[in-house]
Amino acid sequence: MANESLTTYLNDHLAGSVVALELLDHLEEDGAGTAEASILADVHADIEADRQELEAFMAQLGIAVSEPRKATGWLLEKLSELKLRLDDAGDGALRRLEALETVSLGITGKQALWHALAAAAEDAPELSGLDYARLARRAATQREVVESLRLHAAREAFGTRS
Repeated sequence: MANESLTTYLNDHLAGSVVALELLDHLEEDGAGTAEASILADVHADIEADRQELEAFMAQLGIAVSEPRKATGWLLEKLSELKLRLDDAGDGALRRLEALETVSLGITGKQALWHALAAAAEDAPELSGLDYARLARRAATQREVVESLRLHAAREAFGTRS
């Protein structure tokens, strides 16, 4: 059985994935039919795969998924979406920028998760069940893609690119 800190940490990251996936759903919907939507769908699929891998790993460790934490993540995303829509009642450029930034920060946090678990696995063999190097590389790739979209959105939101 995993310790309480590990249980909380993994469930917090799982809840974070709910936020990221929901934001990506909105971004894909807002850009339906565009090349950006297709790129975001690929990132969405990768993050969903990471979420499933994390859930399977938690099950392997005997850590139950905290439904209240997942629900809190879902609610946070809904409140974030409302905030973003209130901030940008116009063309959605600022909303897209801030949503992409939130996803980018979440991916950075996920990358930190994999690094933290890899470090802890050096002293706790039960944590060595995942290929942390592969997961960290995938997170880095996801972040690069989202960061490119985010910077493009910044140029549009701040009127420096039409």
